[in-house]
Amino acid sequence: MLNQEHLRSILLKLDGLSYKAYHDIHGSYDFGDFTLIIDHVQADPFATPSKLRVKVPQSVAGFPPSLYQNKIREVALRDYLTRQFYKVAQEVSSDRGTGKSGLIAIASVGQEVLPRSAVGVDDHCVEVRFLVGLPAGGRRIFGRQGAAMLCEDIPHIVERAINYAALNKMAIKQQVETVEDAEMLRQKLREKNLVAFVANGAILPRRSGVDPRPLLNDVVPFQAPKSLEVELNLPNYGLIKGMGIPSGITLIVGGGYHGKSTLLRALELGVYNHVPGDGREFVVTIPSAVKIRAEDGRSVCGVNISPFINQLPQGRSTTNFSTTNGSGSTSQAANIIEALEVGSELLLLDEDTAATNFMIRDRRMQQLISKEKEPITPFLDKVQQLYLDYGVSTILVMGGSGDYFDVADTVIAMDNFQPEDVTAKAKEIAQKYVTERSAEGGINFGKLTLRIPLPESIDPSRGRRAVKLKVRDVDEVSFGSEDIDLAAVEQIVDGGQLRAIAQALVYAKKKYLEQKRTIPEIIDLVIADIESEGLDVLTEFPQGDLAFFRRFEFAAAFNRLRSLKVLE
Repeated sequence: MLNQEHLRSILLKLDGLSYKAYHDIHGSYDFGDFTLIIDHVQADPFATPSKLRVKVPQSVAGFPPSLYQNKIREVALRDYLTRQFYKVAQEVSSDRGTGKSGLIAIASVGQEVLPRSAVGVDDHCVEVRFLVGLPAGGRRIFGRQGAAMLCEDIPHIVERAINYAALNKMAIKQQVETVEDAEMLRQKLREKNLVAFVANGAILPRRSGVDPRPLLNDVVPFQAPKSLEVELNLPNYGLIKGMGIPSGITLIVGGGYHGKSTLLRALELGVYNHVPGDGREFVVTIPSAVKIRAEDGRSVCGVNISPFINQLPQGRSTTNFSTTNGSGSTSQAANIIEALEVGSELLLLDEDTAATNFMIRDRRMQQLISKEKEPITPFLDKVQQLYLDYGVSTILVMGGSGDYFDVADTVIAMDNFQPEDVTAKAKEIAQKYVTERSAEGGINFGKLTLRIPLPESIDPSRGRRAVKLKVRDVDEVSFGSEDIDLAAVEQIVDGGQLRAIAQALVYAKKKYLEQKRTIPEIIDLVIADIESEGLDVLTEFPQGDLAFFRRFEFAAAFNRLRSLKVLE
């Protein structure tokens, strides 16, 4: 293995040469306190930056084993180090020429603490994966600036970001313990027959629709109503109190701008852990919660939406329903059935993003349009059956229809971002003002059908390239010759999740699609491989820009492939 001075010498010799000569630095270098590994060198200054790694032995890094003694603590520590490296790299990174010259970057992070491939920690070493824009003027190498970046800036970043002695030990401890407590809190929900928990003192409002950090001014800390308050014991925090949402059907009601959707948004992101100071550290939801919405225009392939939709014009089947341009109601029905297919036990809905004709059909409309002429059975008539037949709970934001009072087990009214238990009052109103509407859709929810995808319909190739993937922001994947639109899949929170999902689709195609397995079986196998071997199992060489995803978002990408075909 060459050392730091050899690398510096090579870079100085490359000064002024064609950019392709940068390939000479590919390899590993001993920097004394760490090893620098250059895995991939970019083709030109405008291409994706070069991929590098550092390995810092624990004898140098010095992180106490207690900080990574179990899986969730390890994830929390890795997340903290990713954020620290990001912060220091931003301070050091500067414009050093053409294109991306001078860039030093690691995977960007949000408020959620996710298992990512950017940083790894074990008893032997800390490994960090990052990007470097090798400097050039036009297509001529700036060798001296390259030497400064790799031989001076990177050791500086390592010293400040991957050295326990140089870091804020209390902040690391707080993050590790907070994330461990949140995970334990989520695990305790089932013991209490709860599907979600919101801690007293939580700050739910965000700064804006594009800034997920907590609102700082004029905030109202959350306080549970006494009738719904529960107390749980956490390993680090100790006793914690807050609002427990029981299994069954829960309505969130209240006037506009009083916090209904803000609460639901916190609950849908409660499937993830959050950094200390987020305000939602102890807002947790069961891991299988899925946000459902209408999604006009999405493709649907072979989904049994008959529990909700029957008797379409021209006799079209709804037990094996396909369309390239779903309506609000058919897309929402498909979204629910697809979530159930892969094991969701909690549906989250907001009337603002739902199809009105899917959610409710009141008495007056029933009188005007007979059931024989209306193919849609409203969710109102299926939500109880879904819980009774399959044990699937629902939390629903509803501000415009009191008909749901008849089926709700719990009703929470939001008033100036504070919850009030109004279940008894809602039931009293339901008895006093009887709707007299007729229940529709039979006495059972209906059959759930598992689908088997045809392997030839999942094709990541494009032209001569066997695999062509590209991720745009956090809502679209270019997969082969088509784009997968995931803008309506609201529980994708990180671009790294999209990149991992795209790679997982390719991995599933190569390894598990030929044996006529159902979509849940395929997803189970892929997730098991990732949990056993890490995200690296998805890629040919180490990647630092992947983040773990849930089975539900993986299924969402599967189902939005317009080329998807299933066995009939």
